[in-house]
Amino acid sequence: MANKYIVRRPIKDTVSLVIGYEILYYGENTLYGDDPAQRNARTNEFAVADTIYNFLTQNTERVKGSLNFMTFTTTLLMKKVPHLFAKEDLVIQIDDSVIIHPLAMHFVQMYKKEGYRIAVNDFQFAPRYVSLIDQIDYIKLNFATMEESALHNLIEIANGMGKHCIAYNVDTEEQYQMALRLGVTELEGDAVAEKLASQAHDSSFLQSSFFQLLSAVTKDEPDIEEIERIISMDASLTYALLRLANTVQFATRNRTTNVHQAIMNIGITQLQQWIYLLCASNEQGEVDQFFEEFLKLSFMRANFCSSLLGYTKAVPITKNDAYLLGMFSTLDYLVDAPLAETLEQVAISDEIKDALLNWSGPAGALYALMLSYESADWEKVSKLCEMLGIVPNMLTTLYFECMEQADAIWDNVNRMSAAN
Repeated sequence: MANKYIVRRPIKDTVSLVIGYEILYYGENTLYGDDPAQRNARTNEFAVADTIYNFLTQNTERVKGSLNFMTFTTTLLMKKVPHLFAKEDLVIQIDDSVIIHPLAMHFVQMYKKEGYRIAVNDFQFAPRYVSLIDQIDYIKLNFATMEESALHNLIEIANGMGKHCIAYNVDTEEQYQMALRLGVTELEGDAVAEKLASQAHDSSFLQSSFFQLLSAVTKDEPDIEEIERIISMDASLTYALLRLANTVQFATRNRTTNVHQAIMNIGITQLQQWIYLLCASNEQGEVDQFFEEFLKLSFMRANFCSSLLGYTKAVPITKNDAYLLGMFSTLDYLVDAPLAETLEQVAISDEIKDALLNWSGPAGALYALMLSYESADWEKVSKLCEMLGIVPNMLTTLYFECMEQADAIWDNVNRMSAAN
């Protein structure tokens, strides 16, 4: 296998709250799938298993604290890869290739007794599946390939037996609505990852002063006096900034009493994060749980885009532009306005605007690479890497490093939120 990729995709409940993440690795749908053109590749299963094992050994710390769904082959089960995770952090997914393998099922039963949860991909009401029903916690159904009538019957029976039904490959609005109508308990796919929270956003900061401030701090060379003037003209912004500046994290020996001093103590980078936090805060200064995932995704994408820029000479933008490209990719979810209209009020380059709105130009290719990696479109990832001159095999390490950085930023954001 020339290229090796691993990514996490969110699994959400029916009100769009994230309940866990699926760990997808290159080869999951090819090396172990039923595509006749890929069957010869199954001889590489041991090599792939070694790759996955070695990566998880080095990176398990980065996925702790969340529920992870991961498909296991017989080899991965025998290598005791599940033991790299705490039982409360892992759902072991299996498919037909494991179910028909007596030795593999011995390991599945062992992990079940140890307290790990089990999910079955593409569950069927066939004897070999039904005999396992007591050991199954999650049933996963492919909404891209199954007929609605078959899905209806499976979900109705599974719900009656108290099993969680996860709809995956939910990539269109039509599939999303059908999944809700049929009564699934969780969903996964492109339409799920991009689904807007339906609740109205009532932030008191979403007014002209907010956009002026956002524009001022995102310039390549921010003007401190301009930033100070904008904040000083808005009592709520001034109050929130001074509270933040006097927290333990930023406090100096003398209490911060003016906007200029607060800006200098906090710094532009932290100020950018604080302003983006305001974008998802309600009138009480609390981050709405529906917007939390989009904030975390914003910081992850910002780090990923700016890091990717360092590995290509084909994208003539600054590192700050690349950071904003990733961060602003979720802006239309955080602000109740069309993205094109919002971007008109923000001081970013035309290249970044075109990339965000039309995926055009070299910056658009960088943006597409980030989104393709997130959606596990490995074929497109390889093509874009070739176009941009990026070595594909470094993407996974870079992705998880950026995820770790985003977690650190989010911890900092939470401290900011508490301060306000």
